[in-house]
Amino acid sequence: MNEVVVKAYEQHRKLTEVGAPVSIVSKASLNRFGNMSILPALNTNPGVRMEERSPGSYRLNIRGSSIRSPFGVRDIKIYWNEIPLTDPGGNTYLNQLGFYNFQSLEVIKGTAGSLYGAGIGGAVLINSMPSVWEKGISADYSGGSYNTNGLNLNVRVGDDEHRNIISYSHQTSDGYRQQSQMRRDIASWETQLKASEKQTIHAYILYGDLYYQTPGGLTLAEYNKNPRQARPAVGTQPSAIEAQAAIYQKNFTAGFSNEYRFSGHWENTTAVYGAYTDFTNPGIRVYETRQEPHFGGRTVFRYKTELGTGSLRIDAGAEAQRGFFETRDYANKLGVQDTLQTDDRLGNWQYLAFVQADLRLSGGWTFTAGASWNKTAVDITRVSVRPPVTHPLRFDNKLAPRFAVLKKILPEVSLYASAARGFSTPTVQELEKTNGVVGPPLQPEDGTDYEFGARGNLLHGRLFFDVNAFFFHLNNTIVQRIDSFGIGYSINAGKTDQHGIETYISYQLVDQSTGFFGNVRAWVSHTWHDFHYRDFVQDTTSFSGKRLPSVPPQTLVGGLDVLLQLGLYTNVTYTYTDRIALNDANSAFAGSYALLGARLGYRKALGSWKLDIFTGVDNAFDRRYGLGNDFNAAAGRYYNASPGRNYYAGLSVNYRLP
Repeated sequence: MNEVVVKAYEQHRKLTEVGAPVSIVSKASLNRFGNMSILPALNTNPGVRMEERSPGSYRLNIRGSSIRSPFGVRDIKIYWNEIPLTDPGGNTYLNQLGFYNFQSLEVIKGTAGSLYGAGIGGAVLINSMPSVWEKGISADYSGGSYNTNGLNLNVRVGDDEHRNIISYSHQTSDGYRQQSQMRRDIASWETQLKASEKQTIHAYILYGDLYYQTPGGLTLAEYNKNPRQARPAVGTQPSAIEAQAAIYQKNFTAGFSNEYRFSGHWENTTAVYGAYTDFTNPGIRVYETRQEPHFGGRTVFRYKTELGTGSLRIDAGAEAQRGFFETRDYANKLGVQDTLQTDDRLGNWQYLAFVQADLRLSGGWTFTAGASWNKTAVDITRVSVRPPVTHPLRFDNKLAPRFAVLKKILPEVSLYASAARGFSTPTVQELEKTNGVVGPPLQPEDGTDYEFGARGNLLHGRLFFDVNAFFFHLNNTIVQRIDSFGIGYSINAGKTDQHGIETYISYQLVDQSTGFFGNVRAWVSHTWHDFHYRDFVQDTTSFSGKRLPSVPPQTLVGGLDVLLQLGLYTNVTYTYTDRIALNDANSAFAGSYALLGARLGYRKALGSWKLDIFTGVDNAFDRRYGLGNDFNAAAGRYYNASPGRNYYAGLSVNYRLP
């Protein structure tokens, strides 16, 4: 971990020299599991919780942010190869990327608005280019329980200065529950060209076609009786099967970035992109269609200079996005588009300007100060009424500053502290109810975050530790509600206090080039979160002092990784999750659960060939649990069951071209 170079906050330094709560998900971490999803690898990091209600239906929770996400990813800014993957409406279609579109991820926890704009749920930086270039051809296949299959083909041509990657992935699953089938096809092309000693060009094209069924939430009685069933019919409302509830999602993204070094002091990175998403969702009650074209870009100028025994670095830039969305809601007549209910045109745009100064002094001191200024606007025009009615919404965010100080107390050990203020505007989906009606007026969230951490290597690099404590006070907290008709809407829920300690410790028991054992590593990740409403009264009901739904107070993940010299390896992972409040009143909870998973394989290089054969098991204890419940759902429909004990196996073959 000490050798990892972190891009977060434009630091471009070793992890132990970054004064911020950042977690790294490496390619090795991704390959510890079944090569079907990044979910289990992300969940090994403290403070991070990725959820899957059914195959393909993802949510990403960094320090409790999934309370705003009935589905998808909100309140988290995500970048893919320098370009914003988060659209100007505030939503991120993370499920549009497959397992093989990731080489590594950096997860920035806490308020990251000083450089990444409005959003207090953190940020994620995705890199899809291998860190070590090797031209060749690879094929990967994985299969598992519930008729789950995944195929990936990858061709890499060129040299280290002229890289080209073409890939195609196909994935299918019947799912654990009724009405939970999934199919995903992804094709991509990526190129990186070193045009000169001063200039590097990076371009990419991605097309994804995703279909997944949505089984719907169950009541506790239904969940206990048969957790694999889809939501049944109730009164005049059809079942999820009768409504043919599903998501049809197609996305095309093209981007270009250019890095230019003007001199030893000045350089610039500029990225532009265009994207189009076609989204269709037959739901229990509403049949929704969305077309979401958008474009944008980001530019960062960097200045570096030496100051005696220290150095100064200044980063300044801007980011802008513009969207032209169309949303139509129809009645759903047993899975068929029926009478038009609403027809909206949404013009949304946002931009930010930012600056950050980073001063390194002798004695191991580093001081960082940064801030951004953000503006967001949404015009919702209802064209299904005459005359059309426009709702102009403007959110002028104040300055979002961040200050941090880091002190190296040993060559490989550092302490840091930071204070930041951030803002988060409502997303387009939060401004409207899920039936297309404009929802209650919303104010932006705003909060102040204080961080204290220690990170480093001890015992000649064998022991790595990363401990962080945070104190976060949030105003105008946005939470999701679901009414008795399954219609979701958002409200401001007063103030919340969010405190926690996040710990990661790894110990290298064996690391040698000879002998029976080649590498043996044990690690543990622990999260303690104390999230409560501080001041929240709705009508005559007070929720002050109640736990914030969706956040387990305690999460523990531990692992053992063993590699033998002859090529055999095993990865064992244990996960404990505390019980989770399912509503604001804390009258319903999802029970705690413990999971055990393991992967066993053989990995070997044979001349120009590399081979990896593996098999594994998830939820070996066959526990009943849900990794993706519905919060604040009406009629107690909170529960989405996750798979019981299940198995997988796979084969990866790579041929190195001469």
